[in-house]
Amino acid sequence: MRIVATGLLVAMAVVYVVARINEAAHPAVGYVRAFAEAAMVGGLADWFAVTALFRHPLGLPIPHTAIVPRNKERIADTLGTFLRQNFLIPRVVARRMGRIDVAGAMGRWLSSPTGVGAGRLRRGASRLASDILESLDQERLGGMVRSALAGQLRRIEVSPLLGKALQAAIVQNRHQPIIDAVVRWAGKTIEANEPILRGMISSKAGNILRWTGLDETLANAILDGLYKLLLEMAEDPEHPVRAKAEEGLATLAVDLQRNSSARAKVEGFKNDMLDNPALADWWQGLWDQARQAMLRATRDPDTLLTGQLGGALRQLGETLQSDPKLAATINRFVRRAAVGAASDYGDGIVRLVSDTIRGWDTQTLTTRLENTVGKDLQYIRVNGTLVGGLVGVTIHTVGAWL
Repeated sequence: MRIVATGLLVAMAVVYVVARINEAAHPAVGYVRAFAEAAMVGGLADWFAVTALFRHPLGLPIPHTAIVPRNKERIADTLGTFLRQNFLIPRVVARRMGRIDVAGAMGRWLSSPTGVGAGRLRRGASRLASDILESLDQERLGGMVRSALAGQLRRIEVSPLLGKALQAAIVQNRHQPIIDAVVRWAGKTIEANEPILRGMISSKAGNILRWTGLDETLANAILDGLYKLLLEMAEDPEHPVRAKAEEGLATLAVDLQRNSSARAKVEGFKNDMLDNPALADWWQGLWDQARQAMLRATRDPDTLLTGQLGGALRQLGETLQSDPKLAATINRFVRRAAVGAASDYGDGIVRLVSDTIRGWDTQTLTTRLENTVGKDLQYIRVNGTLVGGLVGVTIHTVGAWL
């Protein structure tokens, strides 16, 4: 546009020279000369005005020129104040956000993530999430996750929680499978270690019993008695030994909640487990698996949206569209968050804009502003040339008729 405006000015100069030379040839040439002459004046005046905004015309230090470079600091302050007073004040943000249905837009996208631009948005978000995950230090992040989990578990006293859970299980009669499992485990343990138990019984028997072979009979009797006891406990829920076991579980539930000694033992066991390197290795394995799963999901968002998570997201989108109370709650939360951000960080944003403009050198500021509005400024030059020409020919016409 600068070339067009300058070319038009040069063209008017050429027309003026030609018309001036041939003015005596015909009376109409005088109108052409008047148009070209006034057009040059208008074009030059607007060129001076446009150029004076950004630099000294022809490099001459004419007063009140190079306005933008001389007022860089004031422009920075004025622009920052303009942003603060017209955009980043809570009532303006609240009014603007009040007209935006964030929940509805989110619901429509989640329920039908295939609309115009949705694929590009999904791929962009997926690529961003994948890049973030890959850029993070895996070892450091994994260590942070482990430390956070361990720290949280250390702060939680698990003994009362275990006691309440056990007490609730006893009240609801859900402890019976635990006792059944213990009985089965005891039976299998005795069966697997029967030779060792027989040897222990034989070693404790007297020499007379071993000499007479009665130690084997004694071992058989003891083992048979244990098998019979376990079988009766498994078949009879009201067995006295089971009742004793239940009584012990009830006492344990109370001790876990109220007995300081029992609670200290549980906490010590918990801390020993957390300090065990094997647990750290297990957590690292879980983190690696979770990280790889997240990377696979972010690298293929289309596959992700066709799975169970995709179904859940679509259901969430439908809920957001069909539940006005939930949508209103989300919109209210977003509006309050935006208003809070404007209130808390508005000054910081304004300061960032002002400091950035102040940090630009004069040439950078001039170039960026001129490139932003320069096309319209060149149109001003074109319009000035044409309007000046029309005014000139009008004045010439009036003079010719008087």
